[in-house]
Amino acid sequence: MANNTPSRLPDEAMTDMQRYVTQQRGTEPPYSGKLLENKRTGQYHCLVCHAPLFYSETKYESGCGWPSFYEPVSDEAIRYLEDYTRGMQRVEIRCGTCDAHLGHVFPDGPQPTGTRFCVNSASLRFKDGENGEEIAG
Repeated sequence: MANNTPSRLPDEAMTDMQRYVTQQRGTEPPYSGKLLENKRTGQYHCLVCHAPLFYSETKYESGCGWPSFYEPVSDEAIRYLEDYTRGMQRVEIRCGTCDAHLGHVFPDGPQPTGTRFCVNSASLRFKDGENGEEIAG
């Protein structure tokens, strides 16, 4: 699914869950992701290609069981696709750089955007803004 970009994380370097989510459009179980409860200041990047996706300031507790954000770092950071799987009509979100599956977007988020980007932790890598530590979801 994802394109081969120079900084792409090799499939064999991913966990089974990371590969399932990013390459097979899977979903991790709710409330299971490593980054769900993360409150640190920094930036969330694509696990696969390291492209910046979300600032920590836009993360909020939605109660849905997955990390939620109300705005991406830029319009180009996210690719949107209609998704009619599982008997629902949703909008899938993918990394705008490498096409890795991230999750879905819904029109029920907080202001100022009213949008909820519901993202699998397994598709993200968090980089701490203070010490540079990286945590893979």
